[in-house]
Amino acid sequence: MPGIHSTRHIHWAIALVPFAVLVSLQILVIKVFGSDALDGASQTALLFSAGVAVAIAMIGYKVPWKSIDGAIADNVKTVGPAILILFLIGAVSASWMLSGVVPTLIYYGMKIVGPSVFLFLACLICALVSIVTGSSWTTIATIGIALMGIGTAHGYSVGWTAGAIISGAYFGDKISPLSDTTVLASSVGEVPLFTHIRYMLITTVPSFVITLTIFLVVSLCHTSGDAEQSSNIAEGLQNVFTISPWLLIVPVVTGVLIAFRLSATIVLFLSALIAGLAMFLFQPDIVSHVGEGNDFRGLMMTYYGGTTLDTGSEVLTNLVQTRGMRGMLSTVFLIFCAAAFGGALSGTGMIQSITSALAGGISGRRSLVSSTVATGLFSNMVTGDQYLSIVLTGNIFINLYKEKGYEGRLLSRSTEDSATVTSVLVPWNTCGMTQSVVLKVPTIDYLPYCFFNIVSPLMSITIAMLGYKIFRREEERTV
Repeated sequence: MPGIHSTRHIHWAIALVPFAVLVSLQILVIKVFGSDALDGASQTALLFSAGVAVAIAMIGYKVPWKSIDGAIADNVKTVGPAILILFLIGAVSASWMLSGVVPTLIYYGMKIVGPSVFLFLACLICALVSIVTGSSWTTIATIGIALMGIGTAHGYSVGWTAGAIISGAYFGDKISPLSDTTVLASSVGEVPLFTHIRYMLITTVPSFVITLTIFLVVSLCHTSGDAEQSSNIAEGLQNVFTISPWLLIVPVVTGVLIAFRLSATIVLFLSALIAGLAMFLFQPDIVSHVGEGNDFRGLMMTYYGGTTLDTGSEVLTNLVQTRGMRGMLSTVFLIFCAAAFGGALSGTGMIQSITSALAGGISGRRSLVSSTVATGLFSNMVTGDQYLSIVLTGNIFINLYKEKGYEGRLLSRSTEDSATVTSVLVPWNTCGMTQSVVLKVPTIDYLPYCFFNIVSPLMSITIAMLGYKIFRREEERTV
């Protein structure tokens, strides 16, 4: 981060003002605009809050614009790879839907996965897929979309279904050695990757067991007129799409690509291409309809433009509606604005002031871990990006952990238990924005049901209070 050249240190209480402004504006924005908040209102709130931070620093503390501008530019650069993946996710989700891959998964899934265990299995399936892929985003954008359809057919609310999908996907992402966030957290904590993963199991497994138990109980208690609704959706899918087990080749090939440990960007790109080919082979009428008689136009519009197919059922029409890459533009806009806000706070020195004040009250392992968890959540809210939050939290506390004599794996675990899993709970964070758009569920609606993401930071603090498997650096490690 660029150096801070203020004539006076910004007090932590003053540094909280832009954050308070942002939270107040976001509450007002959500109240007034509801699900349309991402169309521009949330972005405006972020930029206005960034302006408040800049005004306070430049006018009251003589921080030069050059220092702030450099920090904003650095933040914006870091979100480039995420934006490319975001566009590819839009292409994959649209091509998987219109090629019939997702409708086929929904059709067969409804026959295999019953409503009495649906949430439990949805969470477990996403966990397994995410462990293999190392990516919660890829899991949610593929199998997650299909599970949303199955959940709707079984009569579950979109909030409950999205909560089960996200909980499983983030559990798998968190403990997968292929996950970039897992690698990043172990790196900032200066801990070997598998040492970090093994140590995370102490807090992660109990959190996931609690989560699965909740979803199992809710599934077993679920009662509704599912049979008729499921039958109508299955019939509707057959009327609109060609349902064929051959279409399952697309997710199988995607899984093979993942097994070869190709990057998420390459996997998503190739998966979209294969789904496009499947669309020509299995859904020629849909290609012609989307392209208004021109097949090439239909393919291109599938990838970049939103499409709506008239199925005769409002539920099914909404289910198979796609947004494509163009549907991600408001999210990309929000990501840039969130990066600008985070850069403004770091460039003015406000983040450093807040975290320094937080570190000043640390006396033992309980307050140390609690402060780390709180900083991870706070960073997700002010920077709008989980990667920045992981790096920021690690950099702030690594020397403090060393000074207090605690192991680096305690820092890396506490960072993952907060910065990684809570990112999807923040509406203006890149993760919260992305999953909201992909699953077509507002962040506020699925937040109460993301039990793994809520329990994980609390479990981290609980284990620290109990002192279980927490050692000083000089003590012999047994994990």
